[in-house]
Amino acid sequence: MQPGRAIIQFRHCGKDVYCFRVPDLCPACHGPLSFRNLDEAPISIATPLVHGHQQQCVFLLRPTLGTFLRDYDGNADLHVGITNTHGIVYNYNEQGVQRDEVGWEQSISIPLLQPNMFGLMDQWDKYLEEFSATDDWSPSRYEEHRHNCYTYALTFINYILTAEGKHQLDKDEFTEKFVVPRTRRASKYITLYRAIEEGGFYVIDRLDSDTNLL
Repeated sequence: MQPGRAIIQFRHCGKDVYCFRVPDLCPACHGPLSFRNLDEAPISIATPLVHGHQQQCVFLLRPTLGTFLRDYDGNADLHVGITNTHGIVYNYNEQGVQRDEVGWEQSISIPLLQPNMFGLMDQWDKYLEEFSATDDWSPSRYEEHRHNCYTYALTFINYILTAEGKHQLDKDEFTEKFVVPRTRRASKYITLYRAIEEGGFYVIDRLDSDTNLL
């Protein structure tokens, strides 16, 4: 299971064309492809999904059931977790804290550390393990709507922020600032990805084109 291929976008005959590889002929007009300027030339749009087990010290989201590319419909429940420095995903469910080494290969990632925060990264695994070992995250404490995977992840984030002397985030603030922009972009990518998989390409009139399609 992979995070998905990059999508190629180019402009031709008044259309925006999206595909996985540049064809010999334009899918819209069936004529030979030629690009008059850089504005029309193919560009690669990277997938917003990542292999979660290759990420260090990040907040991850994935569908509770299935994968983003195959199963996600925009309304399905999401499961969240925090990676340690080895890509093991700590997450909380009705069985307590899980330490997953597989299963997060298609995830949305939100980095939690700045690149220069080496001191905190050195202590990250220790903090995450100690935090996860407390009684707060025992199986008996789990409640689907009030004490769940999101509560676990956000409480750990605030635990780190407090240790660093920084402002804590409530659920609404963290969701709106960090989660919503990434899930919105991922939803657009998934819709486009499926359309290309089904038809080989996706074409839209430039006059009607949403410049924020991805």
